[in-house]
Amino acid sequence: MSQTRGKYDFCIGLVLAMSSSIFIGGSFILKKKGLLRLARKGSMRAGQGGHAYLKEWLWWAGLLSMGAGEVANFAAYAFAPATLVTPLGALSVLVSAILSSFFLNEKLNLHGKIGCLLSILGSTVMVIHAPQEEEVETLNEMSHKLGDPGFVVFATLVVIVSLILIFVVGPRHGQTNILVYITICSVIGALSVSCVKGLGITIKELFAGKPVLKHPLSWILLLSLIVCVSTQINYLNRALDIFNTSIVTPIYYVIFTTSVLTCSAILFKEWQHMAADDIIGTFSGFLTIIVGIFLLHAFKDVNFTLANLPVSLRKDERAANGTLLSTYDCFNHDEESSPCLSEIQSTESLSARRNGSLSAF
Repeated sequence: MSQTRGKYDFCIGLVLAMSSSIFIGGSFILKKKGLLRLARKGSMRAGQGGHAYLKEWLWWAGLLSMGAGEVANFAAYAFAPATLVTPLGALSVLVSAILSSFFLNEKLNLHGKIGCLLSILGSTVMVIHAPQEEEVETLNEMSHKLGDPGFVVFATLVVIVSLILIFVVGPRHGQTNILVYITICSVIGALSVSCVKGLGITIKELFAGKPVLKHPLSWILLLSLIVCVSTQINYLNRALDIFNTSIVTPIYYVIFTTSVLTCSAILFKEWQHMAADDIIGTFSGFLTIIVGIFLLHAFKDVNFTLANLPVSLRKDERAANGTLLSTYDCFNHDEESSPCLSEIQSTESLSARRNGSLSAF
């Protein structure tokens, strides 16, 4: 009976985690659509510090969608292990990329599609090998964890780095460097996850009838969460307003996941009891995701699909053999007409120049 119940809970957690990715992935599209509508109206853009998006219903729909996704994600932890729920956040990258190609005309090339596939495969490997976090049942235990010197140093560094990015680097490079605003969201997100964990314990003890509202840590965690989430929303909006959604989403996932894994390792000491194969598997899965993100980002402007793959292969083969395209090849393949014509023209132009003719000009 307990085994059947365990499988039932696992399925519920899996469905909730996947639903969370769908809601969160869709929220990026709704927010971007709202920001684009404001830009067409001539309102001050979020990337320039404007807050006109607060009056746009599409932006609020995106925010509610993200909230629903976070609620589903939070509920998933109650049914399924964290090793399943956390890596499945990569599905939001795939959802966002697919929806952006339909609703935002942000086309994904072949490299981007392979990158999405690698992100999913890497997440699957992380599901199998991800570390188990140390159990924390009470608010007093959480307070002890948060007071650990290692975590205090980590949190201090996060705050210092965030302040430098916000007040020094952001005004100078935020409009041109995609990593600035996304890094602010991600490193602060590590702290917000810790706050969510602590508040989850607080709510659990509150329903158990314990006087947790008198504990000062409860209010500190709530206030910290409000500050962290507000900052994340602000700078994520700026990143979405300036840069391509299909690029912002995966980069945000990678940096955010790295920050959360680092924070969890320091806070819960979850890597101490892992086997060597699980450590290798976790890093391998995460590196696979990073490779997928690189393909999405580095080749985003390359117009390359499966349709022109045979053309490229034939051109490479001919170039390797030192042969030129024939007129017959050019006019018998419609998809090659333009490249061939330009190549013929360039060849004729070169011959004309060698013969001293001005007609080539």
